Parts: sequence; C-alpha cells; structure tokens
Amino acid sequence: MADGLSGDLVDHVALVTGGGKGIGRATALRMVRAGASVGVVDKDGDAAEAVAREITRLGGKALAVACDVARGQDVEQAVKCVVSSFGRLDVLHSNAGIQRYGTIVETTEELWDEVMSVNLKSAFLMARACIPHMVSSGGGAVVFTASVQAFATQRGVAAYAASKGGLVALTRALAIDHAQEGIRVNAVCPGSVDTPMLQEAARLLARRGVGDSPAEPEARQLIEGFGRMHPLGRVALPEEVAEVVLFLVSSRASFITGVTVPIDGGLLATLGVALPQ
Repeated sequence: MADGLSGDLVDHVALVTGGGKGIGRATALRMVRAGASVGVVDKDGDAAEAVAREITRLGGKALAVACDVARGQDVEQAVKCVVSSFGRLDVLHSNAGIQRYGTIVETTEELWDEVMSVNLKSAFLMARACIPHMVSSGGGAVVFTASVQAFATQRGVAAYAASKGGLVALTRALAIDHAQEGIRVNAVCPGSVDTPMLQEAARLLARRGVGDSPAEPEARQLIEGFGRMHPLGRVALPEEVAEVVLFLVSSRASFITGVTVPIDGGLLATLGVALPQ
C-alpha cells in the first residue's frame, strides 16, 4: 500500500481520533498510503465507518471505532480494540476537537468543561492508554492537533484558546517524560483549515450577519475571507496538515520531539499593524 514516495509506516499501526472527517480523515488516508494499518476513531461511528470503507477500497487496512474521547472507559476500550485487531500500536494522532465561542464572562462552566474534555482531556486519556502499547512495540510517535490560537488568538474563543495552549504544554511534558522509552511527542498548530468545523463556524457567523450578508450562502465567502488573513492568501487543505503529521510520526523526524509546528500560511509571522499612508 505504500507509495513510491513515502512508505514510511509499513508494518506500523496508527490510531487517529476525530478520524471521521477533516484533518483526521486526511491523516488516516495519508498514513494508509504510507503503509500503516489505521484505527479510525470518532464519536460519529457512521463517519468512522465511511472512512474505514474508503481505506478498504484503496486496498488498505482500517478499523472503525465509535468512541467518546472525553470518557476514559471509552478510550481504553477503543485502544484495546485497535491493538487486538492489529497486534500492536506505533502511532497516535490525537486530533479530535471542537470549537465553541464566547468570552470568559459568556462561557458557562458546562461549556468550559465540554471544550476542555474534548480538546485537552481526550489527549491525556489517549496518550495514557496508547503509550504503554507503544513501549511494548519498541517506541512510537504521538502528534496532537493544537492550533495557532495557542499562541495568538481572536476575540471570543477563551475556552478554545486555553485548551489548545494546554495541548502545547502537554506536548512538551510528554516528550520529556517518555523520551527514554523511545516515544516522540509533537504537535501541529494549524491556522484556518477547510474542514467541517471551519465550515460550521462560517455558517454560524453568516447567520449572525457577519460579512456583507447574513445569508447561508455567504459562508463560503467568509472562508475565503479567513484565507485572505493568511499571508499565503488562502485557508489550508486538510491534506496539507496530514503531510506534516505524517512527517512527524515517520523515521524522517527521528530526532524531533517536544516541538510545535505551525501550519498557518504565515499567519503567526504577521504583525497586525498597517503602514501609514
């Protein structure tokens, strides 16, 4: 199944959370093309099944697992299913995440807990469940999907930004704790990526009347506007993020651990100050 360019993961087993759509789907497919067998984990079991069928049609091996990644018992069972099916575990891409809006004053305790559970607690639960199996396999690699919002943020995303900042700190901590066991831990920090989550955000903003019109069809124009905020002039594709994830979990990144990699079209390099006219 490995292509001529990058058969980096032949005989490896990977687990991808949020694998039913967006970045997770793209990463699962890319890892399969690099030779891996993949556990596609998603709360939406139908979406996970659809990706697993897509992988099977490509000639790869995949297992769909419905899992609420914010629940420890569900996570333990999902990891057990993947290891039982494929015999080992080498790679974790902890990618599941949600976006919720609000300042800290507007954020309820329930909303804060929801965001932290899905975006940050799930990474802890998955890493805790997966790392012992990686150690048994002789080593492994973990990649968390954080965000540029861990470093610079917009208004009204207090819980989301805090959760992604926590992921960056967790990346460093796990990298140090498990380096001697042959476990590398890194994070990717995307800017705007054309995923179902971004599309839903655009629809929400359109309904609120942001932009020239509040109509639903304006959502795509809003996404194009998000893209223009990036120096490269567009939003990323999920496949572009997947390529970086693949690199980080492959042997080509064998001396890289504890880092966060922006995939942001130059967004974090931008100083938001206009030149005088």
